Amino acid sequence: MPDKHTSSFKLRPLEKADLEVVTPWFQDIEDLARFDRTSRIPLNLAQTEENWSDVFSASAGSGKCWFVAESHSGQIVGMSGLEAISPINRDAIVAMFVDKPTRRLGVGIRATALVVDFAFRQLGLNRLTSYYRVDNANSRDLVAKLGCQIEGTMRQAWFADGQFQDMVVVGLLRQDWEKQRVKLAAELGSETVVSFGPSSSTDWSWPPQIRGSQ
Repeated sequence: MPDKHTSSFKLRPLEKADLEVVTPWFQDIEDLARFDRTSRIPLNLAQTEENWSDVFSASAGSGKCWFVAESHSGQIVGMSGLEAISPINRDAIVAMFVDKPTRRLGVGIRATALVVDFAFRQLGLNRLTSYYRVDNANSRDLVAKLGCQIEGTMRQAWFADGQFQDMVVVGLLRQDWEKQRVKLAAELGSETVVSFGPSSSTDWSWPPQIRGSQ
């Protein structure tokens, strides 16, 4: 269980050793069908390590960048990252996952907002894409808070629970995030804070403590 008194979390790069904690998350059949379009088979640790091997490549040319969200006691409670990073088109796919006991504590929206900041401010990207199963209200609400715009619906593109579901595709431009960032920061309370690095950084925290916009 997550630390009930913990309000401060940090994002750090995903390490291979973290997969021992992460692997059981993706052995939950319902979550697997709800959040992952590409896989339906629960994987063991060795299979998970093989699937994520390119993330740990020393070349850093895999087009992926993943972080884990960690409580102050070092407990991993979620992960968020960028997939298919394109330096040419300056875009990527943003994704996130929070462990069940930590959901609805505000960690997911703050961690994802911090990764969005990282994508636009640090990597110089111009666009982020995400998608969700049409009946996944939690993912729908999260990307809406980020300011993502619905750009289309792929009919019957997601097979789960014995039937085909529509998949909703959303996008976020840097110019739109600059406006939404200020609004979202005002809406989110400071009772939960997610920061980059080993110590709290007021410049790289969500909600942001110094910067109102970029």
